[in-house]
Formats: sequence, C-alpha cells, structure tokens
Amino acid sequence: MFTQAGQDFYIDGAWQRADTAQRLPVFDPARETPIDDVAAGGRHDVDAAVAAARKAFASWSQVSVDARIALLERIAEGIEARGEQFIEAMIAEMGTSRRFARTAQLPFGLAHVRVQAEILRDYRFRFMQDSTAICREPIGVCGLITPWNWPLYQITAKVAPALAAGCTLVLKPSELSPLSARLFAQVLHDAGVPPGVFNMVTGTGETVGGALAAHPDIDMISITGSTRAGVEVAKAAAPTVKRVVQELGGKSPNVFLDDADFADGVAKGVMAGFRNCGQSCSAPTRMIVPRARLEEVETLALAAVAEIVVGDPRHEATVLGPIANGAQYARVQALIQAGIDEGARLLCGGPGRPEGLSTGYFARPTIFSDVTLDMRIAKEEIFGPVLSILTYETEEEAIRIANDTRYGLGAHVQSANQESARRVARQIRAGQVHINYPAWDGKAAFGGYGQSGNGREFGVFGLEEYLEVKSILGY
Repeated sequence: MFTQAGQDFYIDGAWQRADTAQRLPVFDPARETPIDDVAAGGRHDVDAAVAAARKAFASWSQVSVDARIALLERIAEGIEARGEQFIEAMIAEMGTSRRFARTAQLPFGLAHVRVQAEILRDYRFRFMQDSTAICREPIGVCGLITPWNWPLYQITAKVAPALAAGCTLVLKPSELSPLSARLFAQVLHDAGVPPGVFNMVTGTGETVGGALAAHPDIDMISITGSTRAGVEVAKAAAPTVKRVVQELGGKSPNVFLDDADFADGVAKGVMAGFRNCGQSCSAPTRMIVPRARLEEVETLALAAVAEIVVGDPRHEATVLGPIANGAQYARVQALIQAGIDEGARLLCGGPGRPEGLSTGYFARPTIFSDVTLDMRIAKEEIFGPVLSILTYETEEEAIRIANDTRYGLGAHVQSANQESARRVARQIRAGQVHINYPAWDGKAAFGGYGQSGNGREFGVFGLEEYLEVKSILGY
C-alpha cells in the first residue's frame, strides 16, 4: 500500500477519512494486480471541500504576491525532495517507464510550479490605460479535474497557476492514478498551504467531477480529459454560467516537407508519437509524408521501432511500459484491429502483447501505412503506440490532410527551410505547432482548436485563465 489509513480526502488543511465504504481499486498495469484503493467520494464530500475553499478565498485572494511566490517555491522544493517517491508512484499507478518518469513526467511537472513563481515576479495585476485602471483579480473557487496519463504534470499545470492567481481550489484527480496526487497533497500540506486553499476529493468523474461542475459555489472548472468528458462537464456547468477551461483530445499531424531531414526526423517522429506509450493528447500520431518518399519513410520507421524496448517499466532499459489501464488497453487493441479490417497496410506490431510478455497491458508498437482519411485510425484518438502514415503530392494537400480532423491540439512540421516550415505551421489549425522537434517550453500556451477544447494552459496564458478582468474608469 502506498498510503496510510485515513488519507482519503484532503479538506480544510487536514487529511480526512471518508464516510463511504465504497473503495475504488488501483491497479499496477504491468502486473494487472491491485496495489491500493481510493475512496469513492460523493456530493457531500464535494460540498465540504467547496465550503472550505469558499471560506478560505476571502483571505487567500488578498495574500501578497511575495507570499504566493514563497509558497510555490516551497511546493517546488517539496516535489524535488520527493522526486523518487513520485517516480515510483507513477510507475506503479499508470506504468510509465522509469526512464520517461525521470526525464519528462517529473521534471515537466516540477517546471509548471517554478514557471508560475517566475511569472508572478513580474506580472502586472493592475495597469493604467489612460485614466482607466485595468485590474486582474482571482476568479474565485476552482474545480480542477485531471487525467491519468500525466498524473503529476497535469495537476501542477492547474494547481500552480490557480494558487499563483490567488484562487482556492478543489482537485479531483483521476481515480485510476491517484497515488501521485496523494503525495502531491502531502507536499502542499508540508509546504504550509493555508487551510481550505487546496482541497482534494477522490472518486469517479461522473460523481465527483459532475458535482464540481454543477456546484453553484464553484466559479471555474478546468478539465483535462477526453472530449466526451469535456462535453459532459460543460453541460453540467452551463446552468451556473461558470468559466469552463477544457484541454481535451487530439489527433496531431506531423508534416514532413520534401526537404526535411528524413534520416533523423522519421525516427524522432516515431518516438514523439509513441512517448508515454502514445498516451498523450498532443502525440503526433499522423505522419504525413511526400508520396515519392514513402518507401524511405517506412524503412526508417521500422528501424526506429526495432530500437524500442517494451517491458517492465521498472527496468532502466525499458522505453515503453504498459498501457495505463485495462479499459484503455481494450480500446487500443480494438482500433489496431479496425486498421487491419479497413485495409491499412500493417508495417509492424498488430494486436496482442509483444513476444515474451504474457501478463500486463502491454501493446505492440504498431505502424500502419497506406492510411486513408476515411479510416478510423486516421480520425479517432487511439491513445496508444499506434502511428498512421499518410501521403501527399503537394504542400496544399499536406496542409489539407493535417487540418482534416475535428481536433486541433498539437502539430509538427519538419523542413530544412525555416521559412517553408513557418509558412506551413501558420496554416495548420492547432493550438501548438512544433518545428523540427524543439525543446519543451513550459511557458508556451497549450490548448486546442475545435473539439480539442478551449482556453489555454502553461505560462502566463495559464495564469490568466484563473483571473477576471475589471476596468475601473476614472481611476
């Protein structure tokens, strides 16, 4: 067990034992065995957490910027000090490989906290526009709903800017990967977050998430999850006219112009699509390449997959661990089979587990070629290590294929000519476009067009989602 008895909900500055007898099991996806459980919270638990947050808002919203910076810095120090514990928790709860937890899951999650502290040092909460004062003030009590695929990273991407803005909050982490959330709550407690400023209630999205979305004393909901979940939250929130920020699904393109460095770029594209076992909403899982270069691309992609080690996420050599849970594993398997049934050409992988693995939600790294726009694998978010290769004749056709999606979260463009890459990037309808695999930028706005959601996270853009704008004329 990863937690102590009584660590069910964190409300009003203390751990509280849940009244309910209902527990939700937490499974190790590499072993398919239960390793812990969480309490299934109800509406009365949400009511208690929201009441604590509402009571704390009056004082926390007036706390100085310097005090908020100091708290964020203590939180960052706490995450760093417990880094190995976070890594072990994420390996156990969702199967991320130790390598990926150490190089991405942990440091990127930590970076969100540090970025918000840095932004606060220079951010102007009030400035003059002629004789009018433009003021930015905390929106109020926020309900934060986070997913299982980036369990620390998505929590800090919401909690850090909410605290920085002067908001109070109730966090509903995924019931499928709650271990790192519990650890995070303890970090905040130890960092001295005032009672009621941060609260956490575990449970299902339908019950706890639904109660947060509909609650009349919640001023804002921020959700990262599937498009289906985002729609349900928006519906529940509509009668109270609260702000809803959604970071939802994606089907991101990776466009290779003819002058791209294919030898280097295809391998990087495969890994970008498969990172976190493909369980990233912005993963570039549609590789769009010139038709004349298809054979070369296929050869390079197969060589890249041959270097991927799938196995026990606790082993240092492992690149990809298992799919995070049984339901997602079943979906990945069904969509791989759909690709075969609809006539895509299977280059590698396919249904079932990799050779030598008889237990665990392990998927075979899979690449399809000759994929057409009407196929499910070209349209639907798979959320697994599955890559579709599509071809084009002209740049205009490449852009049309890239934009032929209901989503618009992320995109990639590869070209040796920076101006060509910029020209294409400007025409792709996505919230974030990467040119030639740049470094991750925790200050760059992240969010989507279309059914990938609305609003933005990260950096100053994320901070401002938690702020209202007030104009005081004649100031």
